Amino acid sequence: MSLPAFSEDAGPASAPVPKPAEVLPMPRRPGRFATRSLALLRGVAGQVLPPVVTLAVILLLWQGLSGDAAGGLPAPATIWLESRELIVDPFFDRGGVDKGLFWHALTSLQRVAVGFSLSAIVGVALGVLVGSSRLAHRSLDPIFQVLRTVPPLAWLPISLAALHEANPSALFVIFITAIWPIVINTAVGVRNIPQDYVNVGRVLRLSPPEYFLTILLPAATPYIFTGLRIGVGMSWLAIVASEMLLGGVGVGFFIWDQYNASRISDIVVALVWLGLVGFGLDRLVALAGRIVSRGASAS
Repeated sequence: MSLPAFSEDAGPASAPVPKPAEVLPMPRRPGRFATRSLALLRGVAGQVLPPVVTLAVILLLWQGLSGDAAGGLPAPATIWLESRELIVDPFFDRGGVDKGLFWHALTSLQRVAVGFSLSAIVGVALGVLVGSSRLAHRSLDPIFQVLRTVPPLAWLPISLAALHEANPSALFVIFITAIWPIVINTAVGVRNIPQDYVNVGRVLRLSPPEYFLTILLPAATPYIFTGLRIGVGMSWLAIVASEMLLGGVGVGFFIWDQYNASRISDIVVALVWLGLVGFGLDRLVALAGRIVSRGASAS
């Protein structure tokens, strides 16, 4: 019996060696700049898109409800056709009162800046006095509560009788209208300062200026700037109402003049300017409040 011949090169049977698996490339992660940019875009879209869509819906409804009616409130398309020059070029100046809305708004802003600045200085000082002194609070607060309910235009005849000129009268109306929310909110902020802060000031024997800068101002800043924001809005309302009666250059005078000329479309454009400028003033005071709050807390 013969044995099977084995080859010297033959070895034991072995399983096939598997091929190495292909390594898929890892997906690239977006860079830090791209991530921040995307987050910024999302934030801007979240803030801008809702009011833009709402405004578009309002304009479409307005256009549909107005139609081609000859009387009443003009449709947005009619406003564009009749007041296109006023919308596109607010910077024209043909002399006299024939000016673009930019110049009327600038004149009104200059008056508001003077009157509101005076009311802010006097209002904060009176608010600190009323808030820190019980006697001053009992003596002045009832008077302030009565005077703040007087409508702005009710002060106009008094100011004209006393000052005999239109521009100072308008400044007085701004001042007397804006000062009350500043006084009241400042006084509330001073009264709400924690007693521990007051005791620290007494222990450290801080001078009045030091106490104001290091304790009172940081604690009362939110209240003060709440009053300032309300005051600047009321200043803008007061100047427009005053200019309607006093005449001259200004947004209020422009609105009244266009009403007499039966140009309702121009009035609508002016109202948009009023809203945008008023919104800008409120945002400006709010930004100043945040800056002062950070500076006061840092000190």
